[in-house]
Amino acid sequence: MASFSVVSNVASTNALANLVGTQNGLGRALQRLSSGFRINNSGDDAAGLAVANAYQASISTYKQGIRNANDGLSVLQIKDGALGNIQTLLNRLATLASQAASGGTTDGSRATLDQEFQSILAEIQRESTVAGTSVLSGFSVFVSGGGNGSVAGTLSAVTTTTLGLNALVLTGQAWAVTAAAAIATAVSNLGQVQGVIGTLQNRLQFAIGLSQSQVTNTTAAESRIRDANIAEEAANMSRLTILNQAGIAALAQANASTQGVLSLLQG
Repeated sequence: MASFSVVSNVASTNALANLVGTQNGLGRALQRLSSGFRINNSGDDAAGLAVANAYQASISTYKQGIRNANDGLSVLQIKDGALGNIQTLLNRLATLASQAASGGTTDGSRATLDQEFQSILAEIQRESTVAGTSVLSGFSVFVSGGGNGSVAGTLSAVTTTTLGLNALVLTGQAWAVTAAAAIATAVSNLGQVQGVIGTLQNRLQFAIGLSQSQVTNTTAAESRIRDANIAEEAANMSRLTILNQAGIAALAQANASTQGVLSLLQG
């Protein structure tokens, strides 16, 4: 049996509750469309926000690791360039020693050759100091998180002493022969140091490639959690806009319905 009341308007209460829910949903849709994010506050998806924040922190670490690796590459390239130049100087030393070791070279010519020989030795020592290759040094670059996040190695010192070139002279044929043998050994030792630098450069390149891949994939994972689906939210906005308009009209109708009860009191 129908009940008529002016004290409690149940239809109006229901319409108002539905209208509030519709307006809340419309507000969320508009916020997501305007911000581009599905999660704009913790209440939107608390668990998802925690996961997305962890992904975001990882992305920051990967990006900084890429910058670290590129800085490390720059350091290695400077050292590699200096060692390449030292190799050129060793080639010249080998030429001078070979010429001085020849039986057809006079002692006077050997003295002239030795002058250039000694100046090149001095230049090798100077360049090793300028390029920072004159001392044994550890090399380490942090490229990613975790216990194995660093690319590391040890760079041997490159000086006239470590290359075994000290006290070499070309003023005599026998000494020139000794110098030629020592230079051959120095070339081999220098090549070992260059090999370590080359290996570290390659490792850093591989590490950069991995980190870039991790940035891409982790960004995609974060996006799936944090970012709004614009097509879906646009559809929601259209639907909720219509429901909002209908709810306002329904609320107005529900409020007006109680006026009909008053007609029962008119006699």
